[in-house]
Amino acid sequence: MSRRYASLVLCCWVFLSQLCAQDAQLTQFYATPTYISPAFAGTGLQTRVGLVARDQWPSIPGAFITTNFAIDHNLSNLSSGLGLMVHHDRAGSGALRYTSVTGQYAYEIQLKRKVFLRPALQVGYVNHAVDYSRLVFGDQLARGGTVGTYENMNGTSVNYADMGAGLLFFTPKLWLGSALHHLNRPNQSLLLNEARMPMKFSLHGGYRISVRTPVIRKNPQSFVFAFNFKSQQKYDQLDMGAYFESEPFFAGLWYRGLPIMKRYAPGYANNDAIAILLGTIINDVRIGYSYDITVSRLASRSGGAHEVTLGFEIVSRHKKRAASKRRVVPCAKF
Repeated sequence: MSRRYASLVLCCWVFLSQLCAQDAQLTQFYATPTYISPAFAGTGLQTRVGLVARDQWPSIPGAFITTNFAIDHNLSNLSSGLGLMVHHDRAGSGALRYTSVTGQYAYEIQLKRKVFLRPALQVGYVNHAVDYSRLVFGDQLARGGTVGTYENMNGTSVNYADMGAGLLFFTPKLWLGSALHHLNRPNQSLLLNEARMPMKFSLHGGYRISVRTPVIRKNPQSFVFAFNFKSQQKYDQLDMGAYFESEPFFAGLWYRGLPIMKRYAPGYANNDAIAILLGTIINDVRIGYSYDITVSRLASRSGGAHEVTLGFEIVSRHKKRAASKRRVVPCAKF
C-alpha cells in the first residue's frame, strides 16, 4: 500500500465520526421495491421474493458491496401487505459494515373502482460495525506497521432501531409514491459520540403505456417511464429512465444526476451515471443485470457498477386464474 493511499484512508477515518452515512445505492430498485418504500409490501399477486447484489466502483480499493433480500406477501382478505427485508452493506475492504432486518406493513384503501392508496410503516433493527484491523493508522506507518491504534480502541459495533413510513397511490397505468426513512434519526456513532442518521425523503412514480399489437395477449409489450428522487441531508439525486418490456425480455436505460438544478461546485455539474439494464424471465424466475457507466469525475477510475438481481413469485392456481382481476401496481419488475 502506498503512503499516499494510506494517508487518504487515515484522513477519511479521522473524519468518519463526524460524517453521517448515506443509504446504499441500487439501480434495479424495482427488483425489490420494498427497499424504496414499505408501501410496496404486498403489491404482488401473492408471495414475492427478490434478491439484489451490487458491486459499486470495483476499480477503487475498498469498494462498496451491497446485498438486499426482500420477501413480501399479499393479504387480500385483510386489504393488507406484509414484508420482510434483510440488507447488508460493506465498504472499505470490509472495514465498515451495515446490516439491517426490517419488518413492513401496508394497508390498502380503495378510493375508486381502479384507484388505490396504500399507507405503510416499517420498523428495523440495525447493526453498524467496523473492523479496526482493516484500517491503517498513523502510528502503523511511523513504526512500520507493527503497532495498531485499533488495539486500544473500543466501540466496534452499535445496534439501534430504525423506523420509516411510505405512501403509494396507483391506478392500472400510473403510480406515485413517497417515503421517509430514519424517522427516529438513530445514533449510529461507533466512537461513543453522537452521529444521528439523517432522514431520507424519496418521491417516486411512473407511467405504463401498453403497445397494441395483434398478439398482445400472447406476448404483451409495453413502455414504462419512471423516476426516483431522493434527498438525504444536503445530498440529493434523481434517477429517471424508461423500460421496454416484451415478455420474456426486458431492457432499460437510466440517467442519474441533477445537472441543471444543482452543481457540486462551480464548473462541476451534478452528473453521476448512465445505467444500462437487461433482463429476462426463465421459468417464472426474473433475472436482471445492469451496468452503471460513471460520467462524473470518477469515470476513468471507478470501474462503474455491476448489479445482478433475481426474483420470483409464489402464486397458487387460484391466484393465477384471478390475476386478470387483481389490482397490481404497474411499475417495472427490475
